[in-house]
Amino acid sequence: MKTVAQFSIGYQQLLDSEGRPTGELPAFARDADSLREMYRVMTLCRLFDAKAINLQRTGKLGTYAPCTGHEATHVGVGAAMRQEDVLCPVYREYGTQLWRGVTLAEIFIYWGGDERGTHFAVPREDFPWCVPIASQTPHAAGVAMAFKIRKQPRCAVVYIGDGGTSQGAFYESLNVAGAQALPVVFVIVNNGWAISVPVGEQTAAQTLAQKAIAAGIPGVQVDGNDVIGVRDVMQKALARARAGEGPTVVEALTYRLSDHTTADDATRYRPAGELEAAWKLEPLLRLRAYLEQLGAWDEAREKALRASLSAEVDAAVQVYQSTAKPTTDSMFDFLFATLPDHLVEQRETARHYAGGHG
Repeated sequence: MKTVAQFSIGYQQLLDSEGRPTGELPAFARDADSLREMYRVMTLCRLFDAKAINLQRTGKLGTYAPCTGHEATHVGVGAAMRQEDVLCPVYREYGTQLWRGVTLAEIFIYWGGDERGTHFAVPREDFPWCVPIASQTPHAAGVAMAFKIRKQPRCAVVYIGDGGTSQGAFYESLNVAGAQALPVVFVIVNNGWAISVPVGEQTAAQTLAQKAIAAGIPGVQVDGNDVIGVRDVMQKALARARAGEGPTVVEALTYRLSDHTTADDATRYRPAGELEAAWKLEPLLRLRAYLEQLGAWDEAREKALRASLSAEVDAAVQVYQSTAKPTTDSMFDFLFATLPDHLVEQRETARHYAGGHG
């Protein structure tokens, strides 16, 4: 039998776990201001995450999906995108969203149960959080198709978790993106667990990036705790898409350093010691170490940054808590030009039980 095709999956890491370069770095990695801005947003994510979890635990926020451990992947992707691109997130890509202009207050408002939190002031064309698994991927393919039809040099970027790559919608999106050479980048955040199901029980594939191969799309792995590596891989994938060369699948290998959501208890299923080992690889320590090697960071800067960002998070909490609650009428708005009689009745019932909040 002769071989008719062969494929390979590349892996990129530009900073090791100690923050040391593993080879030649891209130009932006020598720009201290650019690196400090990425570190600022990553730190903001970490502090915001801790505050959101505390608010949920004290009954002041709804069920929340933490992002601790994912900061490098999220910020690296955001830093590689252009403002005119469109983001189709899942439900924990706060770092990318913050980079692109979504505010802390908007994120708090959404997880407080108020859909007005998805009415972003900027960026207006980015999609809201997507809680159903994988339905955001055909959305992104559709956005990319619109860009291609309009001959616009724009790209769609869509996130999906490792578990989401087992969904049919993901494969269908890859297929149409490959067949039509659409300007879209699929970012798989492989944090090892689809809630309580490990990757090894989801698929027999050696990598998740190789799921691109059947669709005729290149796939690549990157160390998802290395923000420089992520940004570099994404810049190349986006440049390729913008040049009309089609989509790319990027698998970012990271780890979820928190529970899946605040309704989860990861100690029930994760092996002892796994979390402790993962903390030694976490992304903030890695970038900070590199900045210190460049002479661009020190303890005084760290304390000042954390104090400033903590105040920023607290101010966003105040905005969230002072925002008037939506009325129950909002459940019935924007559905019909004239509300049907049975929904008029339901609206009145909701007003009755709202206890004055209707």
